[in-house]
Amino acid sequence: MNSQLIKYKGIHPGIILERELQKRSLKKRPFALAVGEYPQTFNEITKGRRNIPVSLALKIEKELQLEEGTIVILQSYYEIRKEKEKAQNHSPNLSILRKSLFWDTDINQIDWDKQYQAVIHRVFERGNEEEKTEISRFYGQLKTNTALHSKKTKPMQLHPIS
Repeated sequence: MNSQLIKYKGIHPGIILERELQKRSLKKRPFALAVGEYPQTFNEITKGRRNIPVSLALKIEKELQLEEGTIVILQSYYEIRKEKEKAQNHSPNLSILRKSLFWDTDINQIDWDKQYQAVIHRVFERGNEEEKTEISRFYGQLKTNTALHSKKTKPMQLHPIS
């Protein structure tokens, strides 16, 4: 791998690719067509919203005359960094949350990502200030406020009221 690109470990390779294209004064659309990729897809990659498939990475490396495997290795480092971040933020500090707050389930079995709305509502309905602070820290203020202000589903009615 090119020693210049080692400093980019953990950064999405699409962002690095966009910078490289700018350095070489290459436009994204013609370059995307040259490597056989749709310009819209290529744009998603350069914005960091899509991963780079190996086949496309090899074409890009050939076109830019980079060492073979450079982009694939950068993609791997990026995915490793994402997994490490995910593992660190896997759950809130359980020593702060009371188990009785989640009396109807095993607190160790909660999927904190999928069930975030229910968790946030439960803690803000029944939790103390310390628990509310911990949930706000874990999910972030924006996600917490969004969950708290989202419309709840209405209770089921057997017979509509006319």
